[in-house]
Amino acid sequence: MLSGPKRNLWHLKVVHLSVEVIKFKVLNLKRLGEISRSGSGVPCRPSWGWRIATSFVLAGLFLADTIPATISQQELGPVYLEVLANGTAALTWLVHGFALLMLCRSIHGFTRGPAALALLTLLPLPSFIITLLWYCRSGTAWSPAHPGASSRFAILCLQLASLLAYVVSYLFPTAARQDFLSINRSWQQDQPISGPGIPVPDQQRVAEDGESWLSRFFYTWMNPLMKRGYQQKLNQPQDVYELPRQLRAARVCDRFYSCWQKKAALHQAEEETVSLTSPIIAGGDGSGGAPDSPHHAQEAVRLLSVLHAAFGLRFYTLGLLKLAGSLLGFSGPLLLNLLVNFMESRQEPLSHGVLYALGLFAGSFLGALLRNQFSYETNKMALMVRGAVISAIYRKALRVSGTSLARFTVGEIVNFMSTDTNRLVNFCRSFHELWSLPVQLAITLYLLYQQVGVAFLGGVALALLLVPLNKIIANRIMVNNQKMLTHKDTRVKLMTEFLCGIRVIKFYAWEKHFSTRINACRAEELQKLRAISYLDALCVYMWAALPVVVSIAIFVAYVLLGHQLTATKVFTALALVGMLILPLNGFPWVLNAILEAKVSLDRIQKFFELMDQDLEAYYALDSPSDTATAMEVKCAAFSWVPVEEEGTRQPSSTGTLQLHIENLSVRKGMLLGVVGKVGSGKSSLLAAITGELIKQGGRVYVCDLEQGFGLATQEPWIQFTTVRENIVFGREYDARLYEEVLEACALSEDLNILPAGDQTEVGENGVTLSGGQKARIALARAIYQEKELYLLDDPLAAVDADVANHIMQKCIFGILKHKTRVLCTHRTEFLEKADALLLMDNGRIVKTGPPADILPLVEAFPKFKDTDKGHKNKAPNEQGQEEAIKTEAEEPTQTNNVIHKEEEKKEGAVAFKVYKAYWMAMGSCLAISILFSLFLMQASRNISDWWLSYWISSISQTANTSVMACSASLPSPELLLFSTSGLVSPIQDLDKTLAPPNGSVDVNFYLIVYGCIAGANSLFTIIRAFLFACGALRAAAVIHNRLLQRVLKATVSFFDTTPTGRILNRFSSDLYCVDDSLPFMLNIFLANLYGLLGMLVIMTCGLPWVGLVLLPLAVVYFFIQRYYRFSSRELKRLYTVTLSPIYTHFSETLSGLSTVRAMRAAKRFELENQLRLEQNQRCLFASNTVMEWLDIRLQMIGVAVVSSIAGIAIIQHQKQLGNPGLVGLALSYALSVTNLLSGLISSFTHTEIMMVSVERTEEYTTDVPMEPQDKMVQVSADWPSEGLVEFQQVVLAYRAGLPNALDGVSFTVYPGEKLGIVGRTGSGKSTLFLALFRMVEMKSGQILLDGVDSQLVGLEELRSRLAIIPQDPFLFSGSIRENLDPQGKRTDAELREVLEQCHLWEAVAQMGGLDSELGERGKSLSVGQRQLVCLARALLTQAKVLCIDEATASVDQKTDQLLQQTIRQRFADKTVLTIAHRLNTILDSDRVLVMQAGRVAELDSPARLSQKDGSLFQHLLHSRQQ
Repeated sequence: MLSGPKRNLWHLKVVHLSVEVIKFKVLNLKRLGEISRSGSGVPCRPSWGWRIATSFVLAGLFLADTIPATISQQELGPVYLEVLANGTAALTWLVHGFALLMLCRSIHGFTRGPAALALLTLLPLPSFIITLLWYCRSGTAWSPAHPGASSRFAILCLQLASLLAYVVSYLFPTAARQDFLSINRSWQQDQPISGPGIPVPDQQRVAEDGESWLSRFFYTWMNPLMKRGYQQKLNQPQDVYELPRQLRAARVCDRFYSCWQKKAALHQAEEETVSLTSPIIAGGDGSGGAPDSPHHAQEAVRLLSVLHAAFGLRFYTLGLLKLAGSLLGFSGPLLLNLLVNFMESRQEPLSHGVLYALGLFAGSFLGALLRNQFSYETNKMALMVRGAVISAIYRKALRVSGTSLARFTVGEIVNFMSTDTNRLVNFCRSFHELWSLPVQLAITLYLLYQQVGVAFLGGVALALLLVPLNKIIANRIMVNNQKMLTHKDTRVKLMTEFLCGIRVIKFYAWEKHFSTRINACRAEELQKLRAISYLDALCVYMWAALPVVVSIAIFVAYVLLGHQLTATKVFTALALVGMLILPLNGFPWVLNAILEAKVSLDRIQKFFELMDQDLEAYYALDSPSDTATAMEVKCAAFSWVPVEEEGTRQPSSTGTLQLHIENLSVRKGMLLGVVGKVGSGKSSLLAAITGELIKQGGRVYVCDLEQGFGLATQEPWIQFTTVRENIVFGREYDARLYEEVLEACALSEDLNILPAGDQTEVGENGVTLSGGQKARIALARAIYQEKELYLLDDPLAAVDADVANHIMQKCIFGILKHKTRVLCTHRTEFLEKADALLLMDNGRIVKTGPPADILPLVEAFPKFKDTDKGHKNKAPNEQGQEEAIKTEAEEPTQTNNVIHKEEEKKEGAVAFKVYKAYWMAMGSCLAISILFSLFLMQASRNISDWWLSYWISSISQTANTSVMACSASLPSPELLLFSTSGLVSPIQDLDKTLAPPNGSVDVNFYLIVYGCIAGANSLFTIIRAFLFACGALRAAAVIHNRLLQRVLKATVSFFDTTPTGRILNRFSSDLYCVDDSLPFMLNIFLANLYGLLGMLVIMTCGLPWVGLVLLPLAVVYFFIQRYYRFSSRELKRLYTVTLSPIYTHFSETLSGLSTVRAMRAAKRFELENQLRLEQNQRCLFASNTVMEWLDIRLQMIGVAVVSSIAGIAIIQHQKQLGNPGLVGLALSYALSVTNLLSGLISSFTHTEIMMVSVERTEEYTTDVPMEPQDKMVQVSADWPSEGLVEFQQVVLAYRAGLPNALDGVSFTVYPGEKLGIVGRTGSGKSTLFLALFRMVEMKSGQILLDGVDSQLVGLEELRSRLAIIPQDPFLFSGSIRENLDPQGKRTDAELREVLEQCHLWEAVAQMGGLDSELGERGKSLSVGQRQLVCLARALLTQAKVLCIDEATASVDQKTDQLLQQTIRQRFADKTVLTIAHRLNTILDSDRVLVMQAGRVAELDSPARLSQKDGSLFQHLLHSRQQ
């Protein structure tokens, strides 16, 4: 046996050894290696040299120390231990020295290096000092009798001196901070931090990478960011830190895709259908390492298995953190018990008390750290999954064949990216709960069993009975949730259509109809929401009532088993039941989240299983014998619908047009014209060439496939960016080529008109441009790409004759003259110089040949050859053009303004008026009753706690307690508040005698009272839950109605200046928030607030001195939460601001998919998506980390409180003052107060964030400009009965500050007169119609209809009495019947008659009659057919005044003739105003009005004007005939 002091020293050696081992572990060499590589060649500071030197000296000293230790055996303990300790120490110091060497050469060379390293060196200090003291005491320091000991003492002194030198050199002044920053900058410039599109400011830091341990645990690296947030300097995404390297989008995606490819390869190997993928799909450069495996491989690659392979290992290891954190959660109550025990017994030594207190501190400290790190790492994991899934969905969308993509609407696919991905991400958080909850449950049950024996089964059985019940409720919630989401999808889809066609809807005065349809959807959605809310309320109530019911069940069982109930048993059991409830409570939510993730996973999986475009199978790769062939198609059949589906499904897009091409061969450099009537398959032919159709057989060959095509589609696709970006489309900017292209497409003049020239931002889908400008920009984009093969789908439709001529000469026969061109058009006069023509009909090529043979066959062509070559005199939607000219005057500032306005408005806290608005929406009466029921609920809960403590004190004389009870009363931190004294009081009576038998009567009495209070509590709980659900539903309904009514009545200019996405956002995500997330968060916040208040009341009543700890704590708490809320709010806002570009870009890509793919730009688009995603992930990462930053600080406050109370308790115990009961009470509260505090902040912050949605809807409800709603005059039912239209001195500007679009226009149109309106682009033609329909209010002047001033008539009445055929044919999804007659006023016979007159009946009958569905925006019809539907609508209105705006742009000439004839017959006695583009449409009109610069230039009959020399009309006629 060793003597006492020696034994202690021996213990010290063990400690020393373990310290060195710990140090060794912490020196993580891998990270140091990374750091050293990151910046070599940085000069070292002298202080580093000192530290490195002392480290190596210390290593030497420890080695030297082993020699005397082995010689003078058994002085200080076993030799092997000495050698082991010294060896480990030497090794550790060596490693430390090398670590410093590496660090010194890295960017840390200008700093002191990580603080953690320096702190580690101090670990051996206590053991040094104690050993030193031992030497001094034992007197063996310098005694010649012990040479070994003396030499060891000398070495020890040297070690201490070296350590001191080390510490001094660490504190030595190192480089100034500025030097460090400059180094940091230079270091970071070597690293490509962000992609080309995002500017990197100098001070940008990379989050987390290269930070010390301390900084990582306490997030001190976030401090600079928090400070900026507090100073309100976080305004742009660039102000946020860069993502850590492992989270960068590119890196995560590479990892994900490589796993995907491995899985695909494995699967292929199984199927043994190995086929190489062509490089084309990957983006043209052949480098795309993408999951492009053929279709069958995809079918079985499960998304889940890929995610598992990519991120699984790391994800599962997080479970260890979770486990450790959960177990440490139990340490608090256990040690608390021991501590109170210690205070009870006066015999235990003081050291035990100190140990318990230290244990309490260490347990809560470590537990807090582990739980915090777990949550932080889980967030990082979730970010990785989110990045990977969003990129994969985007990448898949770029590769899916167009035909199979049609199964999903754009909205649904965007939903995969938003809602479904978010649910998958939530799964990351739920998964670990799934296994950790049962573990907690098991431990608690074991402790409960120790307490009350088998009786616990009674309660547990009851709790388990509720689980299936809960499952049933959860299932009902799920079903309703899915139904609600479908209604929501429908509503958002309707809303999208409404916003896209807002102009037309206002022209037709259909707002009421749409409003009814949207409200009907909303009503169904709210009905499901109501079901969900009430079921939810039931769930919440059941769990709230559970603890009481279970504990009573346990007590009854215990008594029936013949045991005696005692106070101690009651409290301990209650505390444990409280712990039991938490895991049980969380379980349904966890299951729910997992089920939701499963549903979403299946939805995304279905999307991933769509057929990819397999260009290798589609195109023949071997070239034909004739090398001059640019393209050939032989015996091929194509369709829009996959074969297996044709029988089963409704015709989707373009009817079920089949395309059969027997033989088509195009030589290089030729111009092939494609003609045919509307719907004959011209556009389908181009789609077949680009590979967007399904090939059912035959051979398609295209030369230079990798290069792609120059494609200009019939409906031009314009991106939401500048004009130049649209044209350059990702290629290098080449000024000479660019100018040539602009000139060829006649865009130079247009650009001069635009305010910022080609830097002008184009609105969404080019909303600020006219039809003609859009078409020409799309054409310019195709030409700028310099491809070999050009496919042009009617680029001439929307432009006037001059421009069309110009484009033919300068572009098609000019800049493109050596390229292969396929041109589809209705304007056959331009095809006379083509090399060959194809005549198409019904999906087949009827005839091919030179123009001279084919043109006569195109009916109605020759008759007009002399009088009119079918030129369109004038084209682009002037109103659009003028707007383009004028709107665009402020467009760049305009869009920016709107966007900036939105953000500025959102800075700082949510205004009080927003809360007020929500309160009013809920209704004051309801709101007050909710708050009152909450108060009653909390009060009854606290009274039950108080009753328990009263009970314990009243029977403490007769209590019977067992030591067992003490060791087992283990409430969890969260639920200790459940019974304030449950833990504590039994212990006061440890040494008292057994209870007399009559104690049971008392027990029964107290239990009954307790039961009554608990019953009242559960009653108030259910009242509160249902009231709250009711209030939230009411608020949701009111907010949507107000928003919708306001948007329906908004002016047209509002829709022009606000992107659709922004308005839609209000109706989708913001409303979802108001419906669902806001009530949920608000509920939690209120419960937390009331809980905290109740707790403080009880605490201060029972233990006034707790106030001393709480006061400073409250101050710190206040500052931390304030600091946090500023940054958190700004980061959340930045996150939402960076989120919409991802979705906008995605939906934009989907709508222009054919163009993106044809031009082989998929790779670039994928990269752009990655950049946008990266920006968004940065903000999300920062905002998640801020929450962890707060959490760890609050936890530390809690740890401080627990430790200080424990410390005070021990001091009091020594002074014999302490009351164990009160100490236990204080500690039990201290353990749970942290959770409440952090819950309060986070729920408040969340509520505030959710309130932003209310703020955004409010902003629209109050600030959107409205159309005048008043009507001064009541007009008769048949007004206007004559059809007399008079303009008197009309002056009109689009918006204040813009030049007048109409400047004193006066003219009269007599009843039944046909008036043609012509004029150059921007002369004010369309504006006349806008003024007539009061789409834009006039500055001065009047418009009279039958002598009534239109200003005085109600808007709806005015618009419904006039008919218009607008320029853009707008159809909404629904049946043909709904599109023709939304109000349902007409009979089938009338509808059929109208369709026959418009030559549409055949097409409609083929689709399946009046009730056949048209699809999104009427995509089952060709553009020409859509225009015919619009004409049919106008015919139905039977209005006296009809306005026609360039309505026949996409119609072939034969149909055009028939139309003109129909209009003449049907509107013989009506007044018709026509904005003309083909002069023959107005040559037979009664008079012609020539507009110029917003004034009337000429007004006379066409014959007179054409004779009159120098007239504008004559000039127009001549320019057309050249």
